[in-house]
Amino acid sequence: MIDKMPITPKGYEKLENKLKELKYKERPAVIQAISEARALGDLSENAEYHSAKEKQSLIEGQISYLEGALSTAEIIDPLKMSGDTVKFGATVKFVDVETDEEKTYQIVGKEEADLEHGLISFESPIARALIGKTVGDEFSVASPKGTRDFELLSVEYK
Repeated sequence: MIDKMPITPKGYEKLENKLKELKYKERPAVIQAISEARALGDLSENAEYHSAKEKQSLIEGQISYLEGALSTAEIIDPLKMSGDTVKFGATVKFVDVETDEEKTYQIVGKEEADLEHGLISFESPIARALIGKTVGDEFSVASPKGTRDFELLSVEYK
């Protein structure tokens, strides 16, 4: 039994687009490069050929990985959710009790996590600590610098 992996509609679309790019742009380009390198003659000392074959292997691996990820994806749309309890898809704002530093993140699937853009995986320690909490709740997260305490300020589904 394959477990379904939650993902937002945006995350699913991003994976689909990457798969299309690999299949219909990068794969044909590398096949062309292999063909051109073959035409140069002796393959045993042909750096272009070996480089193109290596790139082809990487592309095929990425295609296989993305096809697997998409086949197990369960799309969960935060726009169709509501409430004040943190669940997958929630955009949360919380404050570090000690430093007063505020953070805002959306809890998303592991394939779409991107810390720079405020997207954290539901499997991350912060997300696991947040799931089930409501506004005003305090929670702790163990970090390399020690345990940090936070207070949940808001929960939105957008």
